[in-house]
Amino acid sequence: MAGDYREYNYVAADTIDVSELAPLDPETKKIMKSEFSTGIKLTLFYYVFILSIPILNWYAGDFMFSRMWGGMTYSWFLTSIVAMAMAFIIAFIHTNLYEKRLKQHQAQQSASSADGRRIG
Repeated sequence: MAGDYREYNYVAADTIDVSELAPLDPETKKIMKSEFSTGIKLTLFYYVFILSIPILNWYAGDFMFSRMWGGMTYSWFLTSIVAMAMAFIIAFIHTNLYEKRLKQHQAQQSASSADGRRIG
C-alpha cells in the first residue's frame, strides 16, 4: 500500500498550509456549494426527525409507548425502522442529485468544448 504513493507527489500530513492553496475554479466551487447545500438540507431534515422522537416521547407518551404488533412501541418503531429507512432514502436522494449534477456538468462541458468556445 505505501509503495503505491511513489508515483504521486505524496505529501506528509501537517505539511500543507491551506491558506496557501490556489482558489478553486468557479465550476468546482459551484459544484461544492451545491453539494454542501444539499447535504445540509438533508442532514437538518434527518436531525429534526431524530430530535422529534424524544420530544414526542415526552409530550405524547401515551401514544409513543403504546404497543404495535409484536409488542414494539411506536417510539421504538420510529427510532429503529423508520430512522433506518430515512437514512437509506436520504442517501438515495443525495446520490441521485449528485449524479444529476454530474451529468449536467459533463453535458455543459461537452457542449461548450464542441462549440470550440472553451479549451480544457
